[in-house]
Amino acid sequence: MFTSLLGIRIVILVGDTVPLPAPYDLTSALQQLEVTSDSSQGDGFQITFNLARNGLADYGLIQKGTVAPMKRIIIGVLMGARPEVLIDGVITHHQFNPGTEPGQATLTVTGRDLTALMDLEEKNAEFPNQSDFMIATRVLSAYAKHGIAPMAMPTADFPISLNRIPRQHETDLQFLKRLAGRNGFVFYLEPLTFGASQAYIGPASRVGLPQPALSMNLGSTSNLKSITFANDALALTGERGVFLEPITKTSIPIPVLPSLRLPPLVARPATPNRIRLQRDTANQSPTRAATGLLAAATNAPDPVTADGEVDSVRYGHVLRARKLVGVRGVGLTHDGLWYVRRVTHTVSRTDYSQRFSLSREGDFTLTPLLPT
Repeated sequence: MFTSLLGIRIVILVGDTVPLPAPYDLTSALQQLEVTSDSSQGDGFQITFNLARNGLADYGLIQKGTVAPMKRIIIGVLMGARPEVLIDGVITHHQFNPGTEPGQATLTVTGRDLTALMDLEEKNAEFPNQSDFMIATRVLSAYAKHGIAPMAMPTADFPISLNRIPRQHETDLQFLKRLAGRNGFVFYLEPLTFGASQAYIGPASRVGLPQPALSMNLGSTSNLKSITFANDALALTGERGVFLEPITKTSIPIPVLPSLRLPPLVARPATPNRIRLQRDTANQSPTRAATGLLAAATNAPDPVTADGEVDSVRYGHVLRARKLVGVRGVGLTHDGLWYVRRVTHTVSRTDYSQRFSLSREGDFTLTPLLPT
C-alpha cells in the first residue's frame, strides 16, 4: 500500500489472472501514478518507479518480472473508509531509463483496462437470428474468468437470417464498439470492486444520484482549483436520411431525429447548426435506418464543455467518469448537472490531483439544488 503525505492511500494488486497485493519493494519504489478514465478513448494508466541495483548489478524490479508486460494490475484509492477501484487492467508497455547518475534510474509502465484482453485476436464469426444485445452478451461471456460480468441493454432491431446475418470480422473489442456505435450506445468496463468489473453496453448513463458537487467561488465550501467553459456551435449535428419501401420501391424521407441523451440536463438545449445526410440507410429496414440516424445524432459530441481541476483534499471524494456531477457557484448559465467525460487521477508522495472534462447539451440549469 502506497501512502502520500496527504494521508491518501493507494492500493495496488498485481499478478496474472488473479492479482495479489503488491510486494513491498514495488510500493516503496513507486514515484507517481496516473489513471485516466475517458468515456470516448477508454481507460488507461501509467506508473513510474524509482529503481535501485541489486547485488547482481541488475535492477530487482525488472529482474523479478513483477510488473512485466501483460501482468494484470488493479489500482485503488482510499479516501476515508471505503476503497474505490480506479482501474483493473493489464500492463502493455515498458520504458526504462537508466539515468546518468546513481539513483536516477526509472521504470515507467503503461497499460489499459481489461478491454486490452478483448483486442488481441481477430476473429471471423456469424450470429444468425440474434439481436445486437444478445450478440454482445454472448461475446462478453468469454471473459468471465477475468471477473467481467456483461450488462447489455436491449436493442430494437432483430435481424432474420433470410435478410441479414450479423458478422464479426475484427477483434472482440472492435466488434463490441461497432455494435454499440450503430445503436447509439457506449461500451466500457466499470470496476465494481477488486477483481470484478461490469461490461456495460447501452446508452450513456445520465440517471442516478449525482456525485458531490464541484464548487467555485463559495468560500470555505469551494473545492475547485480551476474550471473553464466552452460552447462549440458546430459540434452538434442533425442527421437526415431515406429508406426504400421494398414493395413500391418508393424513397421515404426520415426526418431529423432527436438525440437519445435522456433525461435532459439543461433548460435551453442547443439546436444543431449542421445537417448531415446518412447515405447508407436506403437499403436498410425502416427500424434499422431510424436506429442508425438516432445513433449518429446521439454519438455527436455535446456542444458545451467544461475543463478543470479538483482540490482533492477539499473535495474528499473520487470523481468518477461516465456519471453525473453538479457544478455550482459559476452562475445560472453554467450551474447544474453535467456528464463527466474524462477524469485523470495523478498521485505522488506529495499530491493527488483530479483533472476533469465535463459536457452537456446546452445552458441553464434545471437543478438549482445540488448534493454537496
